[in-house]
Amino acid sequence: MNRPLDSSDRMMLETASSPGLPVAIIGAGPVGLAAAVHLLGHGLEPVILEAGAQVGTAVRDWGHVPMFSPWGYSTDRTAVALLQRQGWTHPDEAGYPTGLDLAERYLDPLAATPEIVGRLRLETRVTGITRAGHGKIRTAGRGDRPFEVRYVDGSGQEGRIFARAVIDASGTWSSPNPAGAGGLPAIGERAAATRIRYGMPDVLGRERDRYAGRRVLVLGSGHSATGTLLDLADLTRQVPGTSIVWAFRNTDRAKLFGGGEADQLPRRGALGLRLRALAETGAYEIVAPFAVDAIETTPDGGLRVLGDRDGAVHAIAADEMVVATGLRPDLSILGELRVDLDPALDCPRALAPLIDPNEHSCGTVRPHGAAELAQPEPGLFIIGMKAYGRAPTFLLATGYEQARSVAAHLAGDHEAARRVELVLPETGVCNGPGRRQAEAATCCGPAAQAAPATASACC
Repeated sequence: MNRPLDSSDRMMLETASSPGLPVAIIGAGPVGLAAAVHLLGHGLEPVILEAGAQVGTAVRDWGHVPMFSPWGYSTDRTAVALLQRQGWTHPDEAGYPTGLDLAERYLDPLAATPEIVGRLRLETRVTGITRAGHGKIRTAGRGDRPFEVRYVDGSGQEGRIFARAVIDASGTWSSPNPAGAGGLPAIGERAAATRIRYGMPDVLGRERDRYAGRRVLVLGSGHSATGTLLDLADLTRQVPGTSIVWAFRNTDRAKLFGGGEADQLPRRGALGLRLRALAETGAYEIVAPFAVDAIETTPDGGLRVLGDRDGAVHAIAADEMVVATGLRPDLSILGELRVDLDPALDCPRALAPLIDPNEHSCGTVRPHGAAELAQPEPGLFIIGMKAYGRAPTFLLATGYEQARSVAAHLAGDHEAARRVELVLPETGVCNGPGRRQAEAATCCGPAAQAAPATASACC
């Protein structure tokens, strides 16, 4: 709707709980679609707003990456029941999907069901949310006003819908941390964007030509960086002239490669041992500690990355740069709503101590739901990977439990909302099949041997 309000609109705005108003879900990834299924099970009407041209846009971007979790923990059981009523067959629950497998074999069929397809709006980018007629400051009657969700569609037309509640499941994949050491983009980083890739590039697949025979700088010391480094090491053996510079801020080399054979997670330890062995053979030019301050584009189109190294300015020359320094939530669409977020993690405040990466891995975060995700703005919930803010400990199965609990809460079934229905194995579900997967401390670890970096079950 992109017209001025008429009398029927104004009547609808009188009460936020009008049965004619849907629950707006932002994001058609695994958790967003699961939330829609759970809402339908409670008799609530969802409308799903997805910025991409397909469901699972982010998942497809890391489609080359094998997942930590097997199929049995990568699907929502209520969504599976809906699919099976349509004749869908669940993949082998013990098998491990790639991101593309998850999108094509689970999300696409789910989006095509009669229950979802008519409630899904693709190429609809949400630009802002408010209480209809009320800005952030106004309190009187606030809870009685519906949400107004503004969007821009694929043709560039601006529109809006009114909703009784909003579930933000838009994730963090599109908001990577910048290269700049202080959390801001380095000076010149935006201008050098064509030579910088964030996250986990498909080094051995569709992006191979971008890196083959080039000098590549990898920034970061976490699992995404490790996966890229291992893939690049394979590429150097395949294509002469490929070279790798590895820069990071970490000063503790003992932690850099993990616990090795003493690691309580053996596959993670094996990855650390492999990375250490490659580093010791000189596979990487290591520059550390290194804190990026500025990025210059050279006359020949290359990069000159400037930063602090032991108190002195140091320059690194490269053809391409991979920034693997984590993700953060884009909170801009929530600017006119009242939210209470942890000041460090940018996640719901009550959730922060449960997911703090200094204390938890994806296997030790306990299930949680509406109570921990509630915001001062009644009817607003942030779920999925975005609920974890800057913490890398998200697990897809936990996101499904969030969706179930929040849907129950919005339906008024508070007993079901409080109930914990997710039971994880004692060892967690961050295990992978043999040599092809990494059992990781965080949910975004790399794959072992020559396989591509392993993604979380959520990314």
